Amino acid sequence: MARRRRTAAVEDKDTVKPLPRTGAGSELDEYINLGEQADEEDPFDDMPEEDEEEEEDGAEPIPKIARDTKLEEEVEQERFIPIEKLIADVPELGESLDPVRLFLRDIGRHPLLTAEEELYLAEGIHDGVQAQQKLAEADANGIELDPDERDLLELAVIRGKQCHDKLAQSNLRLVVSIGKRYRNRGLPLGDLLQEGNLGLMRAVDKFDHTLGYKFSTYATWWIRQAISRAIADQARTIRIPVHMVETINRQRRVQRQLQQDLGREPTAEEIALEMEFLEPDDSDVVRKALAYGTPLEPDVERRLERASSKVRRIQRLSREPISLDTPVGNEENSYLGDFIEDEDADSPQDAAGQQLLREVIDEIFQSLTPREVRILQLRFGLVDGYCYTLEEVGKKFGVTRERI
Repeated sequence: MARRRRTAAVEDKDTVKPLPRTGAGSELDEYINLGEQADEEDPFDDMPEEDEEEEEDGAEPIPKIARDTKLEEEVEQERFIPIEKLIADVPELGESLDPVRLFLRDIGRHPLLTAEEELYLAEGIHDGVQAQQKLAEADANGIELDPDERDLLELAVIRGKQCHDKLAQSNLRLVVSIGKRYRNRGLPLGDLLQEGNLGLMRAVDKFDHTLGYKFSTYATWWIRQAISRAIADQARTIRIPVHMVETINRQRRVQRQLQQDLGREPTAEEIALEMEFLEPDDSDVVRKALAYGTPLEPDVERRLERASSKVRRIQRLSREPISLDTPVGNEENSYLGDFIEDEDADSPQDAAGQQLLREVIDEIFQSLTPREVRILQLRFGLVDGYCYTLEEVGKKFGVTRERI
């Protein structure tokens, strides 16, 4: 079956040119953005999510993952490192039967692809997609295809799936190389690799071999995006929207930088100024007031307080919950929950005081008649906690309130 040729990097079927290394980043960035836009239009993205949260007014949009050319170069170099050396610095991998270690061992059995093999597989994937579309259109429109033509199309579909799997399997090293850089961020290594695999599969689906870019360069972006969004969405016990996670990370960077510059912990007002939570004019006024120690206008002071409150709110959101079962000290039977006071429970001092008071009252009641004891108990709420009025006590004893 004849292959469809667009503006390809291949001039002749028998003459294959190696794919060029990425030079100017602008064209590749545009290509990646096109892929991301197409990804956002995926019909499955329209399915409602149960835990989807609406963005607040003025909130930052979901962050896009920028290209990291340094990472791309490092990943490209690590493609040729044996898999055992690639994971030698990953302490999480323990026993030989660990699922992640078995997965990594399986990766080592898939050889790296040359540029020509990469191009060949990409063409096979493209032909398979085209054949699948033709078969679907024929079935939908009731068109009877020639048996030989249908056989060729079905073979192209099968070959396309095989090429798809081969291209993905041969680039699993990319997932390992990138995923291990995101350790200790809330997700175990196994989950990072799983999310990276999803990004790799998406890259295989969207890769356009006719543009002449290396697949590893394109796939690196999709793998990073999948892992980054998974960390933002799943790493915390209490889920925080992705756009808020980006704001929290930005505030942490600003706070660390201010701490280095000032030599002390920055205030909420100083962080708000650096994060540009105020309008430029208000920011200039506040900076001058802080520098010269002059008072602020009431309106500016209110806006500064709102910006500072936003900083404090972000700081509260950034706190990680701590388990009450966290061990404390070297003793095995001491846990954090044992040292947290129950605000609803009586303190030992109050409990002891109440016990002494009951003993004193009982001692006094022994010198009174049963009628007098009953009246005092009802009057001061010693029976059921309710303090009866004189009239209510009188009704219980069949007398007027004056006789009580």
